[in-house]
Amino acid sequence: MNRREFLARAGSAAAAASTSQAYAKFRGGAFLDHAVPGVGLTVSGSPSELRLHFDLGVIAALSSVQVITSTGAAIPVSKPVNDPSDPQTVIVKLGRALGSGTYKVSWHMISINQRPTSGTFHFTVS
Repeated sequence: MNRREFLARAGSAAAAASTSQAYAKFRGGAFLDHAVPGVGLTVSGSPSELRLHFDLGVIAALSSVQVITSTGAAIPVSKPVNDPSDPQTVIVKLGRALGSGTYKVSWHMISINQRPTSGTFHFTVS
């Protein structure tokens, strides 16, 4: 690759990165990338915590997470906290062991660009 090709490719990469950052600010809040327990999955035994991984940093202190049983009862959970090593991950400790059944997780987050976002997913304990 000659110098001209290198500079052209470097410029394209910089433009793409800039466009990606601008899009993140424009589009609004963070999107849930994945969770543990996994979205729609069945786990063996009760998890002790939930980990929600987003595609953009979130402010856990301004956010909330609820866990609801299939009968509509709320499971006690801790306040959401950011993973100290990853601002895109929120951790919520469960207040009690979960019995067998399907659970609905509802989350409301404020992204680092201060845009609200929310969603739900289910997981099952066998």
